[in-house]
Amino acid sequence: MAKEKKSFFERLTGTVRVDEDEAEVPATNKLKKITTNKVGGDSHDTEDAWIEAEATEAELTVDVFQTPDAIVIKAMTAGVDPNDLDVSIARDMVIIRGHREEEKTARTEDYFIQELYWGSFSRTITLPEEIDVDEAEAVGKHGLLILKLPKLDKKRQTKLKVKTI
Repeated sequence: MAKEKKSFFERLTGTVRVDEDEAEVPATNKLKKITTNKVGGDSHDTEDAWIEAEATEAELTVDVFQTPDAIVIKAMTAGVDPNDLDVSIARDMVIIRGHREEEKTARTEDYFIQELYWGSFSRTITLPEEIDVDEAEAVGKHGLLILKLPKLDKKRQTKLKVKTI
């Protein structure tokens, strides 16, 4: 049985999918028990959460839509240094990779809530149409990465002049 890749949300929150058919966890998985602490005298019981201990790359969440002449991709990259962001494009695919570096301002045990994702992320997007790679542009605006990918005009024609040598 092939292992299904965890979603960005599952990696972010530490949740694990549980299939009803799987009665026990395979011994090959390395699991780590995380116990949430009570905060401010909260009367909720301590909950146990299981996450995989192995470090993996998170999947970047994106919005992909089209205009009459372009495909637009938007992704939240707040907190990512532009030098730590790599956007590779081909006519039919876009790969966005990056790394969000955590600035250590407090000790781990001093956190009440720690939900922000820090570390490497990537996303490969197969495009519904071919794009003009040379005319593509990437803009960062308030932590939002916006890729504008002009569609190839397949109906465009031009006449070539035949030169004599």
